[in-house]
Order: sequence, then structure tokens, then C-alpha cells
Amino acid sequence: RLALACALAAMAVPCTPAAARTVGADLRVVTSGGKVLAEQRQYTDTVRIETDRRADCFGPGNEGSGDTVRVAGPTALGLAVDAAQSDRDLRPISVTDAFDFGLGVCGFGGFEASGNSFWYLKSNHRGSQIGGDTLRVKPGDDVLWYLSPGFPAPDELVLIAPGRARVGQPFGVRVLRYDDAGERRPAVGARVPGADLPTGSDGRTTVSLDEGRNLRARLAGTIPSNSVTVCVAERLSDCPAGLAQAIFGSRRADRIAGTAGP
Repeated sequence: RLALACALAAMAVPCTPAAARTVGADLRVVTSGGKVLAEQRQYTDTVRIETDRRADCFGPGNEGSGDTVRVAGPTALGLAVDAAQSDRDLRPISVTDAFDFGLGVCGFGGFEASGNSFWYLKSNHRGSQIGGDTLRVKPGDDVLWYLSPGFPAPDELVLIAPGRARVGQPFGVRVLRYDDAGERRPAVGARVPGADLPTGSDGRTTVSLDEGRNLRARLAGTIPSNSVTVCVAERLSDCPAGLAQAIFGSRRADRIAGTAGP
């Protein structure tokens, strides 16, 4: 039917099949030491990745073949592969194709799983029960890769803070912690830059800043939170109304939506 329609329309305008639209999702990749390798909204779809002949995190004999494999997307692994095109900290990505069930992830940016450690994957604050090459992502999903020192993986922190504040004017922030099942509760004792006191029993504390800053909550034994960029000015109207966000396209024809505000 498409061929017939194209033939009939040939005298008017070119007729081509509609291209699949890439998907934008929020990606965060964090090492066990708390180093953030990536934190951005990334657009992705199907990708190709070369498997690693030295990927030995699953034991001898389970290294990659060295073949380039296709990962039908959009997926959590494809999100990281596309992000690595612009984010050097993610390179190299080490995966093995030794298993029938899919690709095994050994490393991002030279940070390799070994011993009891493994690259833990969460989607929308819930631990994934499937591999990153089969975990589909939808627009606006939150995807976290974390190099967990062992099992079980620690809770994930999430920071809630305003995107703008007045110079020296205290403002409230809240820190939550999510377990593997996606259950949330207040994070008690978390530290946030600019706050004199750690978070209380309700996960809240007060921050005061003299200049704009990126805030990230930390608490021993948990995964560091997302970063929130706070614009600080004498007048709130001098700051954007929405939260700032880094947005990266893929190498395909992306249709990208910006954040709120000018």
C-alpha cells in the first residue's frame, strides 16, 4: 500500500516512510565512589555497540566476542551508548555478548565491575529485573546506572529543590531515599551544600546561597542524589522560572523538547 501511495503521489511531493522518533530520557551514571560519569537528558533509539573481548566481570570464558551488535531501542543501554558520543567520561563502555539472554555490562568509563560489584540498573527509582539492552525507556523516564559494591544495592537519594533563590535568603530542600522496590521515605542525616544542618526526620533542611550552585545530596551508604542547579540573584525574576537541564541529541533526527521558561 505504501508503494502504491508513493507512486500515486510521485508527481506531487516525495513520499517516504515515517522515521521512528527518538526518545528523550534522563540518564545518570555513578561509580561506587560517588563520581558522576553522566547526568543529562539524552535522546536515543536503536544503537550498535562493539562487544569487549576483555570484558571479564562475569568470570573467565564469558568475555565478549568483539562483534558489533545491534541493540533495538530505545533502551537503558542505548541511552548510555548515545550519551557516550558526547560525554567522554562514559568511554569506553564494556559489554559482553557471551550470554543467550542478552548483553552483560561490565564497565563505563573504565570503571569495571569485579568481585562482588556489579552495574546496578534502576528505572524510575525501581530496580530493573532485566538487562539494560532489553529495558525499554519512554519519554521522560529516569534511568540510573550505579556501580554497586555488592548485593543488595544501596538506596538511591533524590533531591527536591527550587531552581531559583534570592541571594542569602534561606530556602527549603527535601531529600528522599528510594529502595530497590521503588518505595520511598525521607532521607535522615543527608548533607546538602549550603545547609548548616543535615536533613531531619522529614528529610528536610534549609539552604542559603550567595551565588548560583549545583546542589547534590549525599549520605553514607546510599547512592548520591541527582544534581539541582539553583540560580541565585537579588531578584527572582532575574532567574529562569524552570529548572536548568543539560539535553543531548543522538546522531539521528531528534525532535527535542526544551525545559519550561525562556
